[in-house]
Amino acid sequence: MWTAPKNSTPKQIQKEVGIARSFYPELDEIPIEFKFKDNIKRSVMLAQPAFSTLLKSKKNRAYKILISKKFKISGRDFKTTEVPSDVLIGWLGHELGHVMDYQNRSGWDLINFGIRYVLLKEHVKTAERAADSFAVRQGMAEYIIKTKRFILDNAEIDQAYKDRIKEYYLSPEEIMEMVKKIHHDEE
Repeated sequence: MWTAPKNSTPKQIQKEVGIARSFYPELDEIPIEFKFKDNIKRSVMLAQPAFSTLLKSKKNRAYKILISKKFKISGRDFKTTEVPSDVLIGWLGHELGHVMDYQNRSGWDLINFGIRYVLLKEHVKTAERAADSFAVRQGMAEYIIKTKRFILDNAEIDQAYKDRIKEYYLSPEEIMEMVKKIHHDEE
């Protein structure tokens, strides 16, 4: 059985993880391990349920958020820990949005979700936009927008990665519209 410390986090990102987690009080009792990996294909971060807890009840499930140690900008490697703190918080907030989504699913639904994510492009878009939406509803719009702007406005970031962000994730403009709607609904 996989077990990790309740909130296992690498020392170099503890501050950013703490800030991102503070927007998700619903996840306070959920074990989430934040772990650096040498390389994650096509992503900087990846949230997933711990395999051994996949079919357990939601309250007994644990998760991993894998973080690529580095990513490429124009062929050069950059350490993930070297991005601006607010950008890292936004990336982490997005991944915690995935965890929120996963917490709303049964184990079998998660398995089905994973299969669809691997096989269907349209499902990737739905899942990524849902994670962004969770983060925005949790009050992280400013951080999510900073992360998007860091990627989309950085001339040195590979165009293929920018195109992936544009295709699958909420745009800064869509996030602002969502914030307006949330504020309007609260009035």
